[in-house]
Amino acid sequence: MEFLLTTLVLTVTPGTGVLFTVAAGLSRGTRAGVVAAVGCTVGIVPHMLAALTGLAALLNASALAFQTLKYLGVAYLLFMAWKTLRDKSDLAAERDGAPRSAADVIVSAVLLNLLNPKLTLFFFAFLPQFVDKREPHAVLRMTYLSACFMLVTLVVFALYGVFAAAVRDHVMGRPRVLAWLRRVFAGAFAALGVKLAFL
Repeated sequence: MEFLLTTLVLTVTPGTGVLFTVAAGLSRGTRAGVVAAVGCTVGIVPHMLAALTGLAALLNASALAFQTLKYLGVAYLLFMAWKTLRDKSDLAAERDGAPRSAADVIVSAVLLNLLNPKLTLFFFAFLPQFVDKREPHAVLRMTYLSACFMLVTLVVFALYGVFAAAVRDHVMGRPRVLAWLRRVFAGAFAALGVKLAFL
């Protein structure tokens, strides 16, 4: 129960994945919001595998490896900020044009989480607290807890995406609101990138 409550708090707290999912729901509707949630959840898998195979320990021990991953994440967040600010289609209704494919949304979401070293640290520092290393099936238990974390992430992010899609009609068609939202999302991505750079 303690693990689930902590996981719920961590997933509900807005971060890069939530921002991406909300932007997808606002711009392209319910399906895109849910697809973005799936992509963000899939992006957790490499971090989970890293923790299970001990790669997280290597990243923690190697300053160069961790710094490289961190600054790749910073660069991608700043790229997302620039893309959101410059590409009006990101927050514009796509009723007349071809919608962005599900594969594109998932790839972007996976990259967003893949280049987030905080997730690796989360799996490395948080999960082991709920696993007794002396128990014979410690890896299996960590895998189970990781799956629970992913399920909670999927549900919470999907709810964010569905909610964003629900208010979409109140937002689309209002240029000032769209411009404001675009700046907010771009600023949030940039702020998260700067924050990550100084961790």
